Amino acid sequence: MSSNTDFVLSIEDLTVSFDGFKAVDKLNLYVDKNEIRVVIGPNGAGKTTVLDLICGKTRATSGSIKFKDLELTRMSEHQIVRAGVGRKFQNPSIYENLTVFENLEISYPKGRSVFGALAFKRTAEVVARVEEIAREIMLDEFLGTEAGLLSHGQKQWLEIGMLLIQDPELLMLDEPVAGMSARERELTGQLLRRICTNRSVLVIEHDMEFVKNIAHKVTVLHQGKILKEGSMEMVQSDPKVIEVYLGH
Repeated sequence: MSSNTDFVLSIEDLTVSFDGFKAVDKLNLYVDKNEIRVVIGPNGAGKTTVLDLICGKTRATSGSIKFKDLELTRMSEHQIVRAGVGRKFQNPSIYENLTVFENLEISYPKGRSVFGALAFKRTAEVVARVEEIAREIMLDEFLGTEAGLLSHGQKQWLEIGMLLIQDPELLMLDEPVAGMSARERELTGQLLRRICTNRSVLVIEHDMEFVKNIAHKVTVLHQGKILKEGSMEMVQSDPKVIEVYLGH
């Protein structure tokens, strides 16, 4: 078992109540370095709320979220991003009228904002990094293409690239393969397996084939608590998990 310092993310006794309803209830979750952890569970289980708590969009009622040795519950969203936590929401937030290259360039840490990016020098270092990320997200042939013209799957990859260029140590993805073709789902699985060689990835997903394909470990959430955690095989054959899922 890893010592506590090895975890990239340590969540302890995390609780958030909305008007007396506990969306997340004394949650304990530990994510290792270079791990792909998938969180599954029926609607209303608290999955997205957990990501909202980690990235600072929602404030915890009580409990602790440690990213390496930083206590995230005391930090602003902006500080959390700067510390190395990247989050992709369900709807891609790319700049449709800019090229793939420009989208990645704007996201480069020294560019940051659209206004900052206008004044920012296109150095060889930036170009090299943009090209490297474009290869990683399978869009190196599309650098000059307007983002609005990409397929649904390619837009999702571009958004992952816009996070990767900031080199986060923890990347969180909310239903990354929703609406993708079978081929795009397969390529996304390969992409996630490639990028977890030097970062941890926390994924919320409903597509069980995809989960089986990528997860090192699966956490099943139900009513804001962990119902089961382990390998996909172990989780899938658990009677409580089957009951919760089939009941939906």
